Amino acid sequence: MVKVELMRRSKPRTLSTVVKGLAIASVALVVPFTGVAATASADPVVDNAAPLSSATSPNGSTITKVEVKNDRELTLYVHSASMDKEVPLDVLRPADTSAPRPTLYMLNGAGGGEDSATWRARTDAYDFFGDKNINVVSPIGGKWSYYTDWNQADPVLGLNKWKTFMTEEIPPLVDAALGTNGVNAIAGLSSSGTSVLQLAISNPELYRGVAAYSGCAQTSDPIGQTFVKQVVELYGGGSTLNMYGPDNDPTWAQNDPYVNAEGLRGLDLYISNGNGLPGIYDNLDGPDIDGRVPTLANQVIIGGVIEAATNYCAHNLQNKLNQLGIPATYNFRDSGTHSWGYWDDDLKNSWPVLAHALGI
Repeated sequence: MVKVELMRRSKPRTLSTVVKGLAIASVALVVPFTGVAATASADPVVDNAAPLSSATSPNGSTITKVEVKNDRELTLYVHSASMDKEVPLDVLRPADTSAPRPTLYMLNGAGGGEDSATWRARTDAYDFFGDKNINVVSPIGGKWSYYTDWNQADPVLGLNKWKTFMTEEIPPLVDAALGTNGVNAIAGLSSSGTSVLQLAISNPELYRGVAAYSGCAQTSDPIGQTFVKQVVELYGGGSTLNMYGPDNDPTWAQNDPYVNAEGLRGLDLYISNGNGLPGIYDNLDGPDIDGRVPTLANQVIIGGVIEAATNYCAHNLQNKLNQLGIPATYNFRDSGTHSWGYWDDDLKNSWPVLAHALGI
């Protein structure tokens, strides 16, 4: 267990109370942490003016500043000791902060939230969680990395230690900053649908639930390696040699959720996928299409091929989990491409599973 230095309060305050008290309800506030005695304005969540800089991860990662957007939303900036850089965390606070609440970590797609393909930009997820008593945390960073620890730095994609960041560095900081109850679940789509399974297996005590939407659990067999290389090399311009090494390197299998599926035992699991055929959102009136024929063609053709591939992986994972006697909730649609309209539905459809994991 990670110990975090944190001054607790007897009665939590809401962000709205603090924001109003600072007369900044309608503007953003950026608060740097200097490591010296903090004022109330330096700490929008924790009472007793406890500086969040006193909360550290085992390797020395810290929160460097907080940007308060409104009484429910803020950005925590974390200095990652393993990657030696600052990573923003997009945060939605619970509807009711009168008691410690659980946390749902939501990973964006292959672009890591550094592009426009994000939960915030492409779905109404934040509206959906508006009345939920959970913290929602999405890291902004990690494009084309699979949110894993790479063997070495890459000339294009840099130093990637995202497994360390997600499982060791930010959980104690998030718990300290948001006053959580320490109960976590994680959800991701596309390549992050692979990542959330990897992360849960790598740290079995951290998450109680996992939702993977259109992800491929296979990474070490020839087909799985091909999928990973398409994301990392074709789209990201990086090299999987720096990620996991040559094809026969054992690192590939060590990070393969299919191979290590036993590590998912005891978790609340939700697995979803379409089959690649055009569905309800694959038309000129579909989300993000806006009547554009080239956009629709790309979604139907490219998105159809990708979704058919992840569908193959998802069914293989189902077979593996069945062999192991590990239960999961599956939603295998009879249509649908690799696109946001379906992932928006998946998130909402998976909520009962995630809510159970979070103790809601």
